Amino acid sequence: MKLQEVELFIEDETEDGVFAVSLVENPAIEENFIALSGYKMELKVVDDEKRIVTGLALVPEKRIYRKIKEKEFNIYFSKETIYKTAELFMKKLNLNNVTSEHERPVKGVSVIESWIVEDTDKDKTALYKLEAPVGSWAITMKVYNEEEWQKIKAGDYKGFSIEGIYQGLEALEMSDVKEDIIKQLKNIIK
Repeated sequence: MKLQEVELFIEDETEDGVFAVSLVENPAIEENFIALSGYKMELKVVDDEKRIVTGLALVPEKRIYRKIKEKEFNIYFSKETIYKTAELFMKKLNLNNVTSEHERPVKGVSVIESWIVEDTDKDKTALYKLEAPVGSWAITMKVYNEEEWQKIKAGDYKGFSIEGIYQGLEALEMSDVKEDIIKQLKNIIK
């Protein structure tokens, strides 16, 4: 059975978009970040002086599995929505809104760079050997918090995951209502 695909989008710029980025062990977009150390860029290279990690927050058209109640489906974001997401994240000054595993706020961790990949060969992500398609949202975080830095060094965190509000799921809810109505009509006809 093919899963329903739901495109998420921003409708109301005052309410929608990303309000936090979470450090997670298993990023939904399945893209790990890298720790930056001088000019040698490898996965989880530790630099106790810089304490910088870079990775992808969103990848355009990447299908992300979700399950609400018993309904399984994939969500995805267009390049345009990702661009607007990155813009609003910066505009709303959410740079210090960082959580751990979407469970608790983390102090002492900040987004210090945010950009949209425009050229896969010339982008900074290519320098770091991140496979970032055009339209991806890349971020760099500075980790001042010793406890969180130790978790990064230990490999407890492997990437970023966004926390935000988007439109589009109402299409999913409508399909459930439609399925229920069709079942009820079939029962009435029988």
